[in-house]
Amino acid sequence: MTARQIDSWLMDMDGVLVREEVAIPGADRFVTRLRELGRPFLVLTNNSMYTRRDLAARLRASGLDVPEDVIWTSALATAGFLEAQRPGGSAYVIGEAGLTTALHESGYTLTERDPDYVVLGETRTYSFERITRAIRLIEGGARFIATNPDRTGPSPDGPLPATGSVAALISHATGVAPYFVGKPNPLMIRSALNALDAHSETSAMVGDRMDTDVVAGLEAGLEAILVLTGVSVAGEAERYPYRPSRIVESIAELVDELG
Repeated sequence: MTARQIDSWLMDMDGVLVREEVAIPGADRFVTRLRELGRPFLVLTNNSMYTRRDLAARLRASGLDVPEDVIWTSALATAGFLEAQRPGGSAYVIGEAGLTTALHESGYTLTERDPDYVVLGETRTYSFERITRAIRLIEGGARFIATNPDRTGPSPDGPLPATGSVAALISHATGVAPYFVGKPNPLMIRSALNALDAHSETSAMVGDRMDTDVVAGLEAGLEAILVLTGVSVAGEAERYPYRPSRIVESIAELVDELG
């Protein structure tokens, strides 16, 4: 039983619902039951490459029927943050369609000349020329934003350098640290709660990483549930200075709690 009533659910995608493009056993039952009951929920991901539609199609191919309007990405959180900070601003972007689409829809202009921000996101093809341009724009006064601090991302052939690693390169060259919007920044959790019109006291965050999902959930005031179907393994939680609200083997264990 949970320590408090949970009315709204946030959950990470990779490691919680899917693993290497295959649905985790029980994930389909959890999502289906949420939809049957009409419970508010969002699927969160730090990956900024893909649009909601792209990710919904990916989940559908894995056997999970998740509507695109319940997917929340670091690209959407970044676009919302910039829209609130500097409405109608401009940005030089290193990233894919998920990020550029989100920024366009928030009223931002993408430019290489005197932008308000340099925004760094995920891409499979980081360009030395574009990174060099970003460095020069930051040195010229542009503010530095990154969608997430993840150092590596998965691929069939092994880890790939991700946003956090490229951000470190740019920071080392400029002496300017970026503001990371995605997890573990609780801002991303808060933006998801706002999208649901939900309250932290009656919401839960389900994730597979202690250093992103769990700490972000705790700092945002949610019940933070660690599943052992992704990055973190049994016993790892004890090595951190904070603890999850609880640990379960997989999201399948949470189905019965929904009623």
